[in-house]
Formats: sequence, C-alpha cells, structure tokens
Amino acid sequence: MSSKESRLESLDHDFFMALALQNAQSELARGGRPIFCLVVQQNGQVIGQAGNTVSRDMDPSAHAEVNAIRSACASLKTLDLSGSTLYTPMEPCPMCLSTILEAKISAIVLGARHKRVGRTDLGNYSVEALLGLLSRRIDVVAGVRESECEELRLVWKRRHGETQSKATR
Repeated sequence: MSSKESRLESLDHDFFMALALQNAQSELARGGRPIFCLVVQQNGQVIGQAGNTVSRDMDPSAHAEVNAIRSACASLKTLDLSGSTLYTPMEPCPMCLSTILEAKISAIVLGARHKRVGRTDLGNYSVEALLGLLSRRIDVVAGVRESECEELRLVWKRRHGETQSKATR
C-alpha cells in the first residue's frame, strides 16, 4: 500500500462527511445553500471550513469549497495544502476544482453528483472529466453518504422552486 492510499484510508470519510452535512443542514435552516466544506489534514485536524456565502457577500466566487480553502490557507499561512483532503456534500464545480488544484489539495471526498440532482447547466461535467481535460490528477472518493447529500440538495431546490433546468450551485 502506498503512503497516498494509507493517508486516504486513515481518514474517516463517513465522520467528516457527517460533519460537513451537519453544518450544511444548519446553513439550510438559516436560509442558505446547503453546502459546507471541510479541509482536513492527514492527522485528522480540520484546518479550514466554510459554507457558501455567494448571496451574503455578493461574491460569485464565494462557494463553500473556495471559502474553506481560504480559511485553511489563512490558518496555516500558506498557499500549499498538499496532503490535505477536501470534504464536500456536492461535487465541486469547475471553478472550485481549479481552486482545489491550485491549492495542491491531495484528495476530494464528495457526496452527491450534479447530474444526479438534476443540474443541467454544466452539461456532462464531472470532476473526473475536467481532470482528464486538464491532464491533472487528484484522488477522488465519491458517493460518501450520497443519498443524504442528494436529499439535502433536493430539499433546497424544492424550497427555491427550482426545476431541473434551472438548477444552479
């Protein structure tokens, strides 16, 4: 087993995704988008966490992944988050994936996929497809607490009257 495999296996994906989901549910209860991300070091320490603040901050780049990365970089006073893992209930969009790659995060653990919750504005997008297009690599663990992540997103969509064709991040 490589050190990369042992690092990923040493983190409790279910635990950290549950923590992200708990915070995402709190965001939803406050009227926000149900996305909350964690950046976790190899030793299990959460070094960055945040929700989506696009509407609050009037900042289209303030997705939860980007905000959590900003928090982690500020916490460690570095732009290099090598060895860390990002947990997100929703598959990162292209902008967030680019930020994840620029921060040198080593792995993404995601719950739900855009396609499965009816988001159509991204076409056939997936993290893996964009990684292939960019000739970049990052470990991806998908489907962690998938049904809970999907349901949370679908609840938000129903509350906001979104149809499948209008689904947005």
